[in-house]
Amino acid sequence: MANVAVIGSQWGDEGKGKIVDWLSSRADVVVRFQGGHNAGHTLVIDGTEYKLHLLPSGIVRGGKLSIIGNGVVIDPWALLQEIETVRKQGLEITPENLMIAENATLILPVHGAMDRALEAARNKGDKIGTTGRGIGPAYEDKAARRGIRVCDLADEDLLKQKIDNLLMHHNALLAGLGADLFETEQVYDSLMQVSGSVLQYAGPVWKRLDEARLNGEKVLFEGAQGVMLDVDHGTYPFVTSSNTVAAQAATGSGVGPRSVGYVLGITKAYTTRVGSGPFPTEQQNDIGEFLGQKGHEFGTTTGRKRRCGWFDAVMVRQAVKTSGIDGIALTKLDVLDGLDEIKICIGYKLDGVQVDYLPSSQRAQAEAVPVYETVEGWKDSTFGARSWADLPASAVKYVRHIEELIGAPVALLSTSPERDDTILMKDPFLE
Repeated sequence: MANVAVIGSQWGDEGKGKIVDWLSSRADVVVRFQGGHNAGHTLVIDGTEYKLHLLPSGIVRGGKLSIIGNGVVIDPWALLQEIETVRKQGLEITPENLMIAENATLILPVHGAMDRALEAARNKGDKIGTTGRGIGPAYEDKAARRGIRVCDLADEDLLKQKIDNLLMHHNALLAGLGADLFETEQVYDSLMQVSGSVLQYAGPVWKRLDEARLNGEKVLFEGAQGVMLDVDHGTYPFVTSSNTVAAQAATGSGVGPRSVGYVLGITKAYTTRVGSGPFPTEQQNDIGEFLGQKGHEFGTTTGRKRRCGWFDAVMVRQAVKTSGIDGIALTKLDVLDGLDEIKICIGYKLDGVQVDYLPSSQRAQAEAVPVYETVEGWKDSTFGARSWADLPASAVKYVRHIEELIGAPVALLSTSPERDDTILMKDPFLE
């Protein structure tokens, strides 16, 4: 039995929620290893819809331990509100089924204020498209060694010192941006009101995961966003503030790289993106509108309309290489039902020269012109299909061609939001 890491292979929003839920039924422990509450998964369980932002998807399954790893930045108020929301939906959340890394960094109200003030100050063409929830500034504080961590909530004197140090930096910037300033007592009192509620879940996650390894427990590592939003390997600077590649599953959880196991890349049968930044295959036309409407392409966290376009095999192949993806879970194939023809990006033209990868240069990414291959579409429905025999021949050809272009096999094929509408070729936990 292998452990499994699940990541997005595009710009996020690939439908990870359903796949992670499907896999969590086979796992003993589910770990969220990066990001913040700027990401979200939507799970549909027996007709009930759960919208998760910080809680790992395993929380909806009884008998599983859900872990928020040290690589996540945690807004304690958002976390407690999310816990309360899912409790009202009938889920039980206790320290027995939820554990938070004591060395995870906290997001404070000042981070959100800074996030929004900085975005407002950027020129129109330079806006990142941030959710304004403080994720970036919290990661900045972590790297600058002024961050406040979960464990700091238990040391009141040290906490005040750390808040002083943190506000010395942020208030200077906020003043320069013409924004309201924060006071130490104000931040401290707010944290004290929630400290006990958060600390009851805190512990040494790395130690618990080592015990899982020794006990032979199956661990599912759950990522947020997608590889092309990785702070190193994505479309920088239009990226998130953390590493989203599979290697972060180890770093963001406190385990060695050999503990990660099989890497499953969640991949949409077309491409979407939320926010600013390059998008070579974007279709600002009837095709883009068709994909957006049929695919219900609105963000789980923000409700923002997603930009839509054709499948970009170059980008996904790059994600396969940089994350060591062993196989993909192809989602939303049914959205393509009814199209006469479908285009797939197989390269880019840059200054008249065709290239087979997405360069790191911001200018080159913005100027990349997609080179398309056109394949036959299909009229029959793939919605709810649970076997290859249920798929039109042209749909099967499309899936097989994607495998060839990206250099990775399709391990799972998802044909609706429902958990059981999944065609399984390879069980990642058995690979």
